[in-house]
Amino acid sequence: MQENKAPFQRSLVWFRRDLRNFDHAALHHALRQSTQVFCVFIFDKTIVDNLPENDRRIAFIHESIVELSRELKRMGGGLRVLHAHAEQEIPRLAAELEIDALFTNHDYEPQANARDLYVQKELLKQNCAFFSFKDQVIFEKSEILSLAGTPFSVFTPYKNAWLKKFHADGDDFYSSTYPIEKYAHRLAAVKEHAIPSLADLGFQAASARRMPVAAGMSGGRELFDDFVHRMKHYDQSRDFPAVKGPSYLSVHLRFGTVSIRHLVREAIQQIRTGTSRGAKVWLSELIWRDFYFMILHHHPHVACHSFKPGYDAIPWETGQEADAHFAAWCEGRTGYPLVDAAMLQLNQTGYMHNRLRMITACFLIKDLGIDWRRGEAYFAEHLNDFDLSANNGGWQWASSSGCDAQPYFRIFNPITQSEKFDPEGKFIKRYLPQLSTLDKRSIHAPWKAAPLLLEQAGIKLGKDYPFPLVDHDVARKQTLTRYAVVKKMVTHGEED
Repeated sequence: MQENKAPFQRSLVWFRRDLRNFDHAALHHALRQSTQVFCVFIFDKTIVDNLPENDRRIAFIHESIVELSRELKRMGGGLRVLHAHAEQEIPRLAAELEIDALFTNHDYEPQANARDLYVQKELLKQNCAFFSFKDQVIFEKSEILSLAGTPFSVFTPYKNAWLKKFHADGDDFYSSTYPIEKYAHRLAAVKEHAIPSLADLGFQAASARRMPVAAGMSGGRELFDDFVHRMKHYDQSRDFPAVKGPSYLSVHLRFGTVSIRHLVREAIQQIRTGTSRGAKVWLSELIWRDFYFMILHHHPHVACHSFKPGYDAIPWETGQEADAHFAAWCEGRTGYPLVDAAMLQLNQTGYMHNRLRMITACFLIKDLGIDWRRGEAYFAEHLNDFDLSANNGGWQWASSSGCDAQPYFRIFNPITQSEKFDPEGKFIKRYLPQLSTLDKRSIHAPWKAAPLLLEQAGIKLGKDYPFPLVDHDVARKQTLTRYAVVKKMVTHGEED
């Protein structure tokens, strides 16, 4: 049976944060609508040339690209991998290949939107169509709105509306797979092109060995296969950094080596059994991801300013002492063991447990009185899974300046958080071995331990481990004063 004539003769698929050859919206639509489909990935100089030479994320992307290229070649196609300014290279490549249409998936960050708009205008000058598709979320932009037709700013009603819409149209409608293999014969066989090495891109090859998780589609599949059997316990295990509780898939979600639709389908399947509260909690985390993408779309100002404008009036600490405190926080020298262990985990691996992200962020903001934007920028540079929307949402939650954020008077106590979520001190000992001789009661606040106990443990504070930068009780009172500029009707405090 003869296939219907495709509307486009030659198309180009531009891979970005969707580094897989399965369940891929743009690739699916390109293959269905084109006679020949070429594929490209660009290490965008506008982005990568400003990163440190040991950036782990580039190593992760590079390894993922090598696998994607190999898989596309297996299917009869190939992947052109370039190191260039994307807004210039895409129109040039489209002209070189005589492309009729470009297919890609949505990117929701303000700079990416500006780039895509520019590329679209340049392609139109060449009579080349530009198509972009939803791929990295289940619902986007204005697909989930309140009854008044406005964007949500509180998560729980958003989540309820998300679930209602998802189930109303059938669980498979929004999570169905975009098939690729059945159309793979339309992939254009291309001349072999060498993939630039990490050295060619200006990065250290050693950074590839510093990733805590395997890269690529195979790495994502391996992690999920391990997690799917642990998902039912996720609600109980996710808050304890010394326990294997999380899925560890965040970096794979960030670069699209896994499919969000597949993850949601698996969570829903476990929920249907009625025995997996963990799957419900994990699905909520995936919905949070959609929520923050939606917030960034409707409120792009959050990339630089507080979601609640009045919070930009908060008088943050500045000057030499603040800079010294910030450096100590970055380097894991605050004197609060769980905070320091968390920062060392980030610095050494590029990963930080989600509970620890909240604790370290709250400590920087509400114990040290430092602007949340400084911490957000540090995480943006060091997190393997850095995503503007989620990172910004998390930091604004901690600073109480964001949508659905914790109240400003809710101030995490770093000692009680440590006692609650690392009760045996196992996580602390992993990153602060100099404290490993302390018992499980003293390890959370060494300066409170009896001098004889410290001596027996062979620990000299100020030498082997620092004294605390600040007294938490004093800092808490200062924070309540600092936040008085945004005080509404709150007359009492609360502490976790």
